[in-house]
Parts: sequence; C-alpha cells; structure tokens
Amino acid sequence: MDGRAFDWIREELEELDRLGLRRFRRVRKRGQAGEFLLEGREVLHFGSNDYLGLAGHPRVVAAACRAACEFGWGAGGSPLVCGYTSLHEQLEQALADFQGTEAAIVFSSGYAANVGAISSLVGPGDVVYCDEANHASIWDGCRLSRADVRFFRHGDVEHLKDQLEKRGRYRRALVVTDTVFSIDGDLARLGELVDLAEKYDAMLLVDEAHALGVFGSHGRGLVEHAELLQAVPVRVATLSKALGSLGGFVAGPKAVIELIVNKARSYIFSTALPPPAIAAALEALSLLREMSFPGKELLLRAAWLREELRRQGWQVGPSQSQILSVVVGEPEKALRLSAGLLERGVFCPAMRPPTVAKGRSCLRISLNLSHTPEMLEQLVLALDQVRTQVPV
Repeated sequence: MDGRAFDWIREELEELDRLGLRRFRRVRKRGQAGEFLLEGREVLHFGSNDYLGLAGHPRVVAAACRAACEFGWGAGGSPLVCGYTSLHEQLEQALADFQGTEAAIVFSSGYAANVGAISSLVGPGDVVYCDEANHASIWDGCRLSRADVRFFRHGDVEHLKDQLEKRGRYRRALVVTDTVFSIDGDLARLGELVDLAEKYDAMLLVDEAHALGVFGSHGRGLVEHAELLQAVPVRVATLSKALGSLGGFVAGPKAVIELIVNKARSYIFSTALPPPAIAAALEALSLLREMSFPGKELLLRAAWLREELRRQGWQVGPSQSQILSVVVGEPEKALRLSAGLLERGVFCPAMRPPTVAKGRSCLRISLNLSHTPEMLEQLVLALDQVRTQVPV
C-alpha cells in the first residue's frame, strides 16, 4: 500500500500475530461432514455444523439442481423488489408449519435474521437484555437496534431478574438468548426465562441455530424439547446448519413477521437467497420431517465423547449438546493443540478471543450424524497423543 494512511493495518496484524489471535482461511476441497480434503490431506472433520449430514444428501443436491435449471442461480433482486419467488413463499410456509407458528420470513443468513428481528422489535427508548454468551449476531442486532443494551451474566437468571426489576422508564423490553450456546454447547434455562419475561412484561426472542434438527421429538429445537412452543412465540434459526443449506429465518405470529418485512434493513436491502439454496432447504426440511427424534443418536454420541475426554483429564466445558469445548486457556495452547491433531489427521478448530473470553481459548468439537463411533475413538486417541504438547 502506498503512502502512510494504511500503515496502522500492518501494525495491527503484527499485534494479532504476537497475541496468537490472527485468523487464516483454510482451503477445503471435497467432503463436508465427517471427512474432507483439507489442503491436500484427507482428515476427519470435527468443525462442521452440518449436524444431520444433509448438506450432501442426494435429495437435497438434486433439489438444488432442479431449481437452478428452472430459476437460474441468483434471485435477481431483494425480496421486496423482484427476488421473492414461489420457492421462497413455499419455504416460509413450510417453516411456519414446521414450527407451529402463523408465519415465517427467510433472510440471507442467520446473522441477518438476528439483526433484522431484534432491530424490528426494539429501538430508541427501549431496552434489550442479552445473555453475555450470545452469538455475535445477537450482540450486533442489539447494538444496531439503538435500544439500550443490558448484558446479563451467562445463564444467570437471577442477574436478569435484578435488571428487569430495575427496568424503569423504558417503553418496551426484549430478552434475547441462544438456546444452545455455540462454544460450550450448554443450554439456556428456557422455562425460567419464559417466567421472567411474562412477569416483567418483556418480549422474549430465542435463537435456535444450534438446536434446530437436534432437540425435540420433531427436531423443532430446544423450545419443543422444553415443551414451550406456545410460550415462546418468536424464534430465530438458520437454514445453514442442520438443514445444510444457506440463510436464516424468523418464525412467529403473523403481525410480528409483517413488522419485520417492513422494518428489517437486513431483509429490505439484501438480495434474496438464490432459488437453489431455497430448494435445498425445502428438501432438507422434508427429510427432517420424516425423522423421529432426529438428534437422539447424535446426543448419545456427544455424551459418550464428553465422558471419555473427562476421563483423559481434559477440561470439558458445560456441554449438554452436540457441541463440546476442550478448554486450554491461552490462544497459543489452543493453536498448538489444533495443529497437533491435524498432524494426526483430525481437524478441530481453535477458538480464541474475541470469539471466547480471555483465558478461555479452546478447541470446539462439533459432532454430526456422519461421525461413526470409530471416528470418535480416533479423535479420543489423537487427543491422548497430543497431551504432551498441551499439558492438562
């Protein structure tokens, strides 16, 4: 770069290197869920959020191909201009039916769905209460709403209750939480959050991104698992994890969805999802609806793995789901551990600040139905072999 105006960028990158926080993209070729080709090597893949292994399912791939032939790839415009096809309408109706809500709206990403939903429900003069471990898209949605933001300690409903009691002058209040938290894989205390929201006249919005397809007898998410479908009327989730496609959605009462259509800038000013992605999500949703307790086996495998890793002496986070964290503390330790596993043919990504809190760098292990018991045993063996690189 010519001149000195951008010199600070070089210095900032060097500082990220010094702290062990610089990110690099890896080139993946074929493969998706359980195994993939990474930089020329076949490795076991424990970083994917394709929880049900549907991204490469023949029916999903075929549906995307048919839609590409009929509609082309791109949507050609934003949903409110010309990008809203009959496939988009079908998917929104199918999602509403699946979630048991009056309506649904599809966004270009789960990130956009959170930003759009939160900023539609609250604004200046309102207050939003956010679990401090929520996903970055929720944090950003809270801030971009221009409502006052109050963070409560992770999973601490007493802290939230104290804040709600001191609500004061605000016009409207919103409580927002992930249901399955994306790093440690622990679960929100949904029943208590429902009770608090009702007691203090606050709206409640939950993000089922990592619960959809895994929890509940029909895979509707943690809200179904907790038997709270009627008590939690507005729910956000993604199409890009258990459904193996692309995008996000909000399901809820028709009036809420109509408000979001008219107010959510991340919806109004984004090109609609490509029709093939919509068709893939529709077919994946159809596959999901054919399953009974789709996440049962996945959760059993995760429970086995947690026990094995704790038996080895690793500090495993408070997981109750298909996501596990192996906490090692400092970024360089997490990077060293991840590199040692990769040498043994196992890919587990290192999570470092700002994704996690300082001192909580870890490996995040994401399980999916493509992982066989033999693959899990290979992961356990590889972790045992690298113990000398990162003492526990």
